[in-house]
Amino acid sequence: MAGNTSAPGASVTSRALALLGAFDERHRRLTLTQLAERAGLPLPTAHRLVGELVAWGALSRTDEGCYVVGRRLWDLGLLAPVQTGLRELASPYLHDLYGATLATVHLAVRDGTEVLYLDRLAGHTSVPVVSSVGSRLPLHATGVGKVLLAHAPAEVQRSVLAELPRLTAYTITQPGLLRRQLARVLREDHATTSEEMSLGACSIAVPIRRGPEVVAALGIVVPSLKDRARLAGALQVAARGIGRSLGTG
Repeated sequence: MAGNTSAPGASVTSRALALLGAFDERHRRLTLTQLAERAGLPLPTAHRLVGELVAWGALSRTDEGCYVVGRRLWDLGLLAPVQTGLRELASPYLHDLYGATLATVHLAVRDGTEVLYLDRLAGHTSVPVVSSVGSRLPLHATGVGKVLLAHAPAEVQRSVLAELPRLTAYTITQPGLLRRQLARVLREDHATTSEEMSLGACSIAVPIRRGPEVVAALGIVVPSLKDRARLAGALQVAARGIGRSLGTG
């Protein structure tokens, strides 16, 4: 939620951005009143700015009278370098991996202390998957997240380890145990989760490197880890292919 955007010195731009920033993973549809409250704006100001954002295409109004993020913002987001470069280069490898496993395939990067999902191919098996393209999830409870956290700077690791919310009964919430898992990720070059993000779903993930630098993670969601070695191998082959496509930067 925004700060005091109703202060006299707040610019029109900052107020409009506060309205857009009111949306997140848990708030995808908001009424005008909710938008005003979350943005810290008077209702008349929010009403005027929301009208302009709808006219431009940044927001859309549903038949029920709620507001959602508009298509034009999505189109702009696809122009971001992290999308156009990595996502396009990785796409053939994601489709190959999906064809070989029929599992849900993820391409993700670290955004601060969260995982940002750049691409997702939905699998055939009925495994619960909570991610979607553009969504953000915790680093400590996802396979791609553990990979990215293991290769993250020390200050990021400290920040994440300081607060490990429990999402299921199996989420790792002990910092010492998670540290040992991250060390194992570095040794084995892949990470796993077992019902840590959602019940009934396990995941395996590997790093994607551009030269020596880990720039992303590639993962799949499966019902169990019984084929862990085979799936990790398939992921690593795909990740190396993506890394070669990215070049050395």
